[in-house]
Amino acid sequence: MVADVCAVCAKPLPARNGRTGRSSVYCSAACRQKAYRERQGDAGVSVHGLIKEIGRQVEELVPQPPSVFYSGVTELSSSVARLRRVARTARDTARESVTPGSVTEVPVTEAPATKTSAPHTPAPQLALTETDFAALTETHRREIQVHCYRMSGSYDDAEDLVQETFLRAWRARDAFEGRASARTWLYRIATNACLDFQRRTARRPQRYEPIPGMNHGTGEAPARLTWLQPYPDDELPSAEEQPEAAAVGKETLELVFLAAIQHLPPRQRAVLILRDVLGLTAAETAEALDLTVASANSALQRARPTLRDHLPDRRGDWTAAAPTDAQRAVLQGYMAAVERLDFAAMTDLLSKDVTLTMPPNPFWFTGRDALVEFLRPSLDPASPMFFGHWRALPARANGQLASGGYVRRPGTNVYRAQVLDVLRFDADDRIVEVMSFEPHLFPAFGLPLKL
Repeated sequence: MVADVCAVCAKPLPARNGRTGRSSVYCSAACRQKAYRERQGDAGVSVHGLIKEIGRQVEELVPQPPSVFYSGVTELSSSVARLRRVARTARDTARESVTPGSVTEVPVTEAPATKTSAPHTPAPQLALTETDFAALTETHRREIQVHCYRMSGSYDDAEDLVQETFLRAWRARDAFEGRASARTWLYRIATNACLDFQRRTARRPQRYEPIPGMNHGTGEAPARLTWLQPYPDDELPSAEEQPEAAAVGKETLELVFLAAIQHLPPRQRAVLILRDVLGLTAAETAEALDLTVASANSALQRARPTLRDHLPDRRGDWTAAAPTDAQRAVLQGYMAAVERLDFAAMTDLLSKDVTLTMPPNPFWFTGRDALVEFLRPSLDPASPMFFGHWRALPARANGQLASGGYVRRPGTNVYRAQVLDVLRFDADDRIVEVMSFEPHLFPAFGLPLKL
């Protein structure tokens, strides 16, 4: 007899309402994922265990009911993607074993010998093969990628920095003292990889400059960070995967915070993230960055006021626990208005003080009037500058609501990915900020490149 309650949380299962096919034993995708993690257990660091789990997921797939089928395919896709990442890391570390060499001139990830260092005793992990090592590091991939994203502000760069972190970890594996220290060890390597990256790129925030002949509005030009990109919520570690809640604090992933933290010098940024975001002690932070405790504390004292200067005065203006139902309704209205080319309806959803930026492009607007003046010709079918007809799909980025916009240009019949809009709302649930990003990021958010 099939149980009528969820196997994980014991809540009642949804009514079948005459549907046929195998019954679900979970009430939601979240419970299905939790059960998967519990079944997986220590197999999380075993390639054979992951392959076996994928086989089980394939055998359990059924096309009906559609919601269960979709949940199963999503779980399978996640597992296959995880196995692919393990294989890629194993391949890259195997290549590194054949052709070793640092990608930077200064090997900052190599721990210097000190008089206080305890004699190193090789642990069983030191005998890991490339594949076993890749499987072990994969268990920390999500949180390390989020850390690299905070440090760099770029989703693309964070992906590259994760791979570089794992390659550096493979080269420095003799310093790995066991599973208990793997997380801290990887954070140290990742932080230094990010610092090396900052030294190579020497990125500095600038101010947007006026474009001749364009009305940008009467507000102050916002900061321009050409490398800033959004981060997909689906890529964030869950509470079950990452119990250290500070490491996944949503407010430290919102784009306002990410933009503000980019104004800090790289080492101050690293100290602030390790101390105030990850919750490391002053001694742990100093050790990770090869600083004295006094130097680490001094860097933190300088970083905090600089960060506050680049955040809105009121905390509620830039962070919220979660999008509200009213904000979700505004998002739906925003997407529907764009699809209908309903200029008046879209304008009503905007705050009077709305701002628009389009990293890495130079376009920016402050105030509803300036934004409306910019958009009107491209949304008016009678205008010679009419851009085309639009469709939109909802998304989530950095804990915020977002919209993936697709345009069908005149004379064509395919909607192609055009822009990813990440929205921020004011206290009256009006759109107060739109950050528009390029369409190559769509796949990272589970959005197709064309409709």
